Amino acid sequence: MSLKDGSDQRLTMTYEESEDIPSNQSTAATMGDVINRRYGRREVLRGALAMTAISAVAGPAAAIMAKEAKAAMKGSFDFEEIEAGLTESHAVAPGYKADILIRWGDKVEAGAPDFDPMNQTAAAQAKQFGYNNDYIGYIPLPLGSNSSGHGLLVVNQEYTNEELMFPGVGKQGDDFMGMTKELVDIEMAAHGGSVIEVKKQGGSWTVVEDSKYARRITANGTEMMLSGPAAGHARVKTSADPSGKRVIGTFNNCAGGVTPWGTYLMAEENFHGYFSGEVAEDHPEAANHSRYGTPGGWYAWSQYYDRFDVSKEPNEPNRFGWVVEVDPSDPASTPVKRTAMGRFKHEGAESLVNKDGRLVVYMGDDQRFDYLYKFVSAGQVNLNDRAANADLLDDGTLYVAKFGDDGKVTWMPIVFGEGPLTPMNGFESQADVLIETRRAADLLEATPMDRPEDVEPNPMTGKVYVMLTNNSKRTEDDTNSANPRAKNPGHIIELTTPDMDHAALEASWDILVLCGDPAEDGSATWGKATSENGWFVAPDNCAIDHKGRLWVSTDGNKAGGSNRNDGLWAMETEGDLRGSSFNFFRCPIGAEMCGPKFTPDGKTLFVAVQHPADAGVDKWEPFGRKSTFEDPATRWPDFKDGMPPRPSVVVITREDGSEIG
Repeated sequence: MSLKDGSDQRLTMTYEESEDIPSNQSTAATMGDVINRRYGRREVLRGALAMTAISAVAGPAAAIMAKEAKAAMKGSFDFEEIEAGLTESHAVAPGYKADILIRWGDKVEAGAPDFDPMNQTAAAQAKQFGYNNDYIGYIPLPLGSNSSGHGLLVVNQEYTNEELMFPGVGKQGDDFMGMTKELVDIEMAAHGGSVIEVKKQGGSWTVVEDSKYARRITANGTEMMLSGPAAGHARVKTSADPSGKRVIGTFNNCAGGVTPWGTYLMAEENFHGYFSGEVAEDHPEAANHSRYGTPGGWYAWSQYYDRFDVSKEPNEPNRFGWVVEVDPSDPASTPVKRTAMGRFKHEGAESLVNKDGRLVVYMGDDQRFDYLYKFVSAGQVNLNDRAANADLLDDGTLYVAKFGDDGKVTWMPIVFGEGPLTPMNGFESQADVLIETRRAADLLEATPMDRPEDVEPNPMTGKVYVMLTNNSKRTEDDTNSANPRAKNPGHIIELTTPDMDHAALEASWDILVLCGDPAEDGSATWGKATSENGWFVAPDNCAIDHKGRLWVSTDGNKAGGSNRNDGLWAMETEGDLRGSSFNFFRCPIGAEMCGPKFTPDGKTLFVAVQHPADAGVDKWEPFGRKSTFEDPATRWPDFKDGMPPRPSVVVITREDGSEIG
């Protein structure tokens, strides 16, 4: 894709809509095919999924029915649900506080200046909290403890909206209008992640100033190592790094994870959008780039840095799309890109210690018609010796999921020399297989999914929850059993591991909910206590709290036409109310809900509000146009003239100090 084509696309679509463009040409049965064959499409569209015991909620009596059902059947949540809608600020359930903890531009590292939106610099941004906070992890302090009042927050800074960050730039119809090298450098410094120390004092959480742990990780200033099978391979070598083992920076870090030994996993997602230029159709990397949608041309970075121009550095994209491990206890440590875990558009990397002691990491590839993965380490986790786990993620097996009509999931190993992953199909080593993880999964005929985003294992039950955000490109002609609806607004799949063994090669699968407005969409299926405020579309991130309950955040409600802001919903997964959903937190207009993360005692919930004033605001009647720095749909959270909207981390506690939910 040319630079002009990419920038025009970026200027006329919201960031999330970019994932509408599938690059998978596999003819394997999709998840929709599997669902249809398992249940029968007619039953799916009636909401009669026999194994899920969920019921459609619709009609004028829906609110009364939901309230009566919740009262008559004991559920696990006791908060008063908030109203869904479109508002300029955020809201949380009655009896709770939602306080701003840290905002874009706030101080992280020592010496950071105060945020000045009219006079930003890359040097300042490199010490300040980055833009568009996404994943949040909580690591108790001291390390190895179970503290719920003192810890480290590790936060991804996924991407930037320059039209909201800088005055007079990025307006629709102009190619990177007003962008300069200085502004690009600020953008690059705003990507990556932040490590901050937080403490609860007098009932309130604060950021510990000048903490010895404080750190910014950026796209242009943080050196990283490549490790594992692809490190040093010819296909990851560049003119700046002939060793193929050192790379500068990370970007588009979406969700992630925290390992049992307290390191931070940053998942690189839509890396393709940062590259521009062209390679010839017969170039050795042409097909590989195409499978990942590279180059996307979303940013002006290639105008100032050759490494983002694929015509000059065709191997540079192969150095992104990995999971990055960071040791937050040591700000001087070098982050490591763990290539054994595969290269794709990682949405997350949530892990647990399996019953046999090995680490299992679940991951989604966030694009329409792409796949669900897990990584199983070869070695066992040593919880008594943190250093013994230093290279655990360099040796193991990556698996991709195939969903069967019989309700079984088969995990297929992605290993060079096995099945079709041979020289006959262009693979000469495990490095080739991992650099082209998507093509390897294509050849294994994995099940194409509807944007698998966060994948969260429940350590108490052995269940695994897969957020399938949406697929607006699916038509009636290509619906299928695991993705049963055209223009799918999203659904959640539940995996059940056999005998709590997450390393097993088979599991069973079921549908928890099919998202959407049950009053408008006869295929939407929800638990019987779901009210008119409780349904949603576009499930994205999720969390399991200390009681084993599921919480779901969304990305795309307003943009998806649901007429409600994104937010956080609590969801029943067991008993008579299974599939019932309750609205707990509402984002400000145009924002996406990310995070969420609980402290171990369940009394604090951290959430990330990303890109306020951005998505769908042109469809919001009180505003009705695209936001800019000078004219945003909301100035959340400061609400001060001249201050742009600022992505922020919000800390939620109960007013009486008790457990959340």
